[in-house]
Amino acid sequence: MATSAQVTGAWILVILYMGVILFFVIRGALKIKSISDYAVGNIMFSPAAVALSLAASMTSAATFVINPGFIANFGISGVISYGILLPLASMLSLAVLTKSFRKYGQSVKALTLAQWIGDRYKSRNYALFMGFLALLLLTFIVLIAVAITQVLSKALNADPVIVLVCITVFIFGYMMFGGANSMVYTNTIQAVIMLVVAVILLTSGYEHFSRGIGQMMQKLAAIDPVLVSPVNPGSPLFRDFFEIVFAQVVVGIAIVVQPHIITKSLLLKRESDVNKFLVIAIAAELLFFFVVVTGLYARLSFPDLTIGGLPLKNDGIIPAYVMHVFSNGTVAVVIGLVVVLGLLSAGISTLEGLIQSVSTTITSDIIKPLAGSRLRSDKSLISLNKIVIALMAVVTIWLSYSQITAPKLSVGIFAQNGVYAYFASAFVPVIFGIYHKKMKASVAFAGSLIAFGVHFAVYYFMPFLVTSYGMTFGFFTKYLEGPVRNPAIACASAVVISTLAVLIMLLSDKKSANTTKA
Repeated sequence: MATSAQVTGAWILVILYMGVILFFVIRGALKIKSISDYAVGNIMFSPAAVALSLAASMTSAATFVINPGFIANFGISGVISYGILLPLASMLSLAVLTKSFRKYGQSVKALTLAQWIGDRYKSRNYALFMGFLALLLLTFIVLIAVAITQVLSKALNADPVIVLVCITVFIFGYMMFGGANSMVYTNTIQAVIMLVVAVILLTSGYEHFSRGIGQMMQKLAAIDPVLVSPVNPGSPLFRDFFEIVFAQVVVGIAIVVQPHIITKSLLLKRESDVNKFLVIAIAAELLFFFVVVTGLYARLSFPDLTIGGLPLKNDGIIPAYVMHVFSNGTVAVVIGLVVVLGLLSAGISTLEGLIQSVSTTITSDIIKPLAGSRLRSDKSLISLNKIVIALMAVVTIWLSYSQITAPKLSVGIFAQNGVYAYFASAFVPVIFGIYHKKMKASVAFAGSLIAFGVHFAVYYFMPFLVTSYGMTFGFFTKYLEGPVRNPAIACASAVVISTLAVLIMLLSDKKSANTTKA
């Protein structure tokens, strides 16, 4: 429970935060004249501002709130996976893909990833397919809404469902008007706050490591020896190195093809700004990812993962830790409120990016092609986009409610399943579209279908065969058992199998062409 001083301070903070956000939304909205302005903006931004905006939108509430909860539950194995390998793989992928995607994205004036794919492969049907797949990103929107709700409800001692409805109405409401112009401003401010909060959280456990990391490891081992082991056989996420290393590296490489990440570089107006943009974005991102270490501090603060005799749910561990650590004295309360602001910023910044990209995709890549000549003017598209955002808000509240009241371990599992399926399906068309100039639409589309099918087959169908018919799949069987399964396994399988299938198809086509010439 938050103290009265914490609650009062939190209310003041929320009101001030809302005021600042609305100021920039109004400022950005005044410059929006078309759906293109909403999607990619029409203002010249500095590379530092765009980089911090990317870092903020790429770092979600999952990084600051949900994933540290997994680390509190499962220990060092999670730090290796989520705090080291995932960020290194994703940052390498970001550095490699950004320049290539940006060059093609600018030449075709793509507003969304679905448009980029459709233009690259000269296929409206492919663009429409990717547009529909983008609906899977709603699961990530739900994750962020739940995480923000958990933080704010604990800071205000308020009913989570009421908080959920209020924050959804507010954020989706202002995103009807602001778009990319306001988002770069707000994301930059949020990123600066998050940098400060990342440092505060990482140093909040100073008492635990002040005499060396070894002392902290001993304290964790005293709670449960498996917490300091590089693998956690009892965890549904970090059981062995295949799960911790291979699956997470594949996911890290593929994660960059999400539309709110890979399209961010299109906001840069000059090619000379790209390197500076990448350096700043990667440095900030690596710091943000390492915040998962806070989960270890939380476990030391709540050894049995209970508070007041009540068990802590995974998604509520970090909000409870913040309220617990920063509660004694005026200075501590003020610092705690800054941390709450940072946690909110981590969630809202990504939520804004997802609302902007998903709504634009639904409007431009699904409804507009299906409506044909009935939707031509920019005014009608902007109005339609607002309706789409309102409907997305309703769906978000509906899905988030069940994740707050009855999650399977964490809303993170629910979100990963949807998001990972999306970028696994987008991986082949983006990678081969960039680096293989003669890539056929039919081959790329087959790769997307294979990835989509493999992901959900591994996550749903194969576990069904194991449970219902006692089938076994060798060492892979353990990833298919239990009520909670790791979406990274399904995603990595989908990316690898679809990529191999496409390479085989390309080699087959090449061999056929050589045979014909002979």
